[in-house]
Amino acid sequence: MNAFSKEDEMSRGRGFTLIQLMIVVVVIGIFAALAAPRVMTAITKSKQSEAKGILVQIYTMQRTYCEANNSYWGAGMLADSANTDNFATIGVQILPHARYTYEIVTADDGTNLLVRATATGLDDDVAEDVWEIDQDGKLTCVSDDVFE
Repeated sequence: MNAFSKEDEMSRGRGFTLIQLMIVVVVIGIFAALAAPRVMTAITKSKQSEAKGILVQIYTMQRTYCEANNSYWGAGMLADSANTDNFATIGVQILPHARYTYEIVTADDGTNLLVRATATGLDDDVAEDVWEIDQDGKLTCVSDDVFE
């Protein structure tokens, strides 16, 4: 016969001990620590897609402009979230919440084009993220904030 009555058995809780709960919290913390860098990398890479997309758009519109005018447009022009309409001549508008500053570094008689996108602190540090596209449509990462 059991030394405990049914009432004693019912009154004792069937929950988890403090040690068991602490172990679960530690395991979850370890998983979170392992996942955090991968999540931050994915977030930064998704932010970089803004620069890539807009640079390709600028390149396409510059090619169109060059076909019509025998030269590229706007050497030295800048556009960013504060100056969204600076590239309106070629039909490109930068969105008000853009993370990057876009600069037409070189634009001449139809042979040389270089457009640069620059952002600082994509992943909350001071490293710059810089992308460029040239007259051949070659997209290049000059400085990658993901790996700095």
